[in-house]
This record gives sequence, C-alpha cells and structure tokens, in this order.
Amino acid sequence: MSIEEQVREFGRVWAAAEERGDTEVLAGLATEGFRLVGPLGFVLDREQWLARYRDGGLVTEKLDWSGVEVRGFGGTAIAIGVHEQVATHRGNPVNGRFRATHVLVREDDRWRLAGIHLSPIGAPFVPGGGAR
Repeated sequence: MSIEEQVREFGRVWAAAEERGDTEVLAGLATEGFRLVGPLGFVLDREQWLARYRDGGLVTEKLDWSGVEVRGFGGTAIAIGVHEQVATHRGNPVNGRFRATHVLVREDDRWRLAGIHLSPIGAPFVPGGGAR
C-alpha cells in the first residue's frame, strides 16, 4: 500500500473515531506531543483534545475528511484536505467547513497523528485585486 493510501485509510479511521467520540482509538492514533490548532487560533494538547469527548463537551454527529492531498517525506506525511463537521460544543453548534492540515509521523512502524491545523476557508487572494 502506498503512503497516500495508508494516510487516506488513517484519515478514515480518525474521522470515524471522532464521530463516535472514541477517545481510546483517538489516543492510539495521536503522538504524545500531538497539538491541534483550532480554526480560531486556540491550541489544544493531546489531553485537552481527548478531554473534549471524555467530558461530553464535544459531540460530533458527522465529520467528513475529503479532497485530501498527501505528500510523503520519509517518516513524515502531510495531508491537506477539507474537514467538514456537524457538531456541538457544550450544547452550542460548532458546525463548519475548514481547510485542514494533518501532520503524521511513523512511530513503531505505523502512522501517528502529530498535529492538526484547521483554518476557515475563504476566497483565494488575487495579487493586486484582494480576495475574489
């Protein structure tokens, strides 16, 4: 299986675990030094990321990880795609569509998630013309 296929399969497992709020699977997928940069710039470490589900604060009904481009760099892979979610945090809707960058590293002969960075999707910048 190619690196691209491995990373895409990893992404399917990760998204399904997020939808289930399965902290056991998510903990196994993430490195100890994992960091999430949220769409508003906040940063969560691994335990904070997992705690969102453990304390019942985050409920993800749907998470779609699509349009994924994978680039491999030896023991590191960068996957950039679209993260679309239907979710609530402490009862408030946190639905959204974000550009997401996942950083994966090979540990013990398997891929692990070292980081996720989410950004709102805006119009592309056109030099001299602003956003379109």
